[in-house]
Amino acid sequence: MPLSPFTRFGTSTWAYEGWQGQIYTRPYAKTNFARECLSEYCHYLHNGEPLFCTVGNDSTFYRPPTANQLRQYLNQIPEDFEMCFKVWEEITVPHFAKHVRYGHKAGHPNPRFLDATLFNELVLTPFRETKFESHMGPIIFEFQRHGLTSQDFCTRLDRFLDKIAPDFRYAVEIRNAGLLGPDYRQILEAHGVAHVYNHWSYMPALLQQHTRLEERFTAPFTVLRLLTPLNMSYEVAKKRAAPYNKIVGILPQARTETVALIKQAAGENRRTYVLVNNRLEGNAPLTVQALKAIVTPKDNH
Repeated sequence: MPLSPFTRFGTSTWAYEGWQGQIYTRPYAKTNFARECLSEYCHYLHNGEPLFCTVGNDSTFYRPPTANQLRQYLNQIPEDFEMCFKVWEEITVPHFAKHVRYGHKAGHPNPRFLDATLFNELVLTPFRETKFESHMGPIIFEFQRHGLTSQDFCTRLDRFLDKIAPDFRYAVEIRNAGLLGPDYRQILEAHGVAHVYNHWSYMPALLQQHTRLEERFTAPFTVLRLLTPLNMSYEVAKKRAAPYNKIVGILPQARTETVALIKQAAGENRRTYVLVNNRLEGNAPLTVQALKAIVTPKDNH
């Protein structure tokens, strides 16, 4: 079975100045680069075809998108292009870290953790207002490491998923390996929500995650986010990869396991969204090219 119709490749975000001369060839004013380069990203060709059919949007982790922001995206993206938005951390953080960006909330519990009303009204409304739905990939809830027990987290997640609007696709990314198991999988499956297979510093390898989920996908689609090398901190990975303009170290296991998950998903008629971060191997577009070459080998005509 051809895998390409079932696989959308992209990067975890798009506005990297280190990609100028590679992905970006137009002149941009420094102040306008991030706002205007999305169109060139979407239309970038490799071997005569668009390399990217999706992209992650990390900025919405820090604040919900505005209608104006979404309209700017709509003016730049082609018809068959989907964006995967992260959910505002105000909804996914149970306890605010002692960090200056949280201001007076730093170090305190978050009363709006998994607040379904807030999510439905504040996060989803701009997408409806701008009719962005046809360009929506899965909406990603990223839960960073926290002190909740598995039972408490799963109970609250189940209650939340039961209350949010059902007309969008959702995916859950966890950073607590201990949550991976039957209870978590069954909750996702009951709501048709995907697990995000995240290749991240302190999570198990991709196929180990799949084993803990009984080698069963939980939704009609799945999401892979290839972020950092395993057992390497974000800070070290960032220093290793900067300025993100070349491969600094191939990760064969990450590539092999990514392709294995894509193959299983395609065999079950499930679409896979693969989002690659620069910090994985040094240059996300080159990693995407390598993965795509494996998944879509050239025809032997």
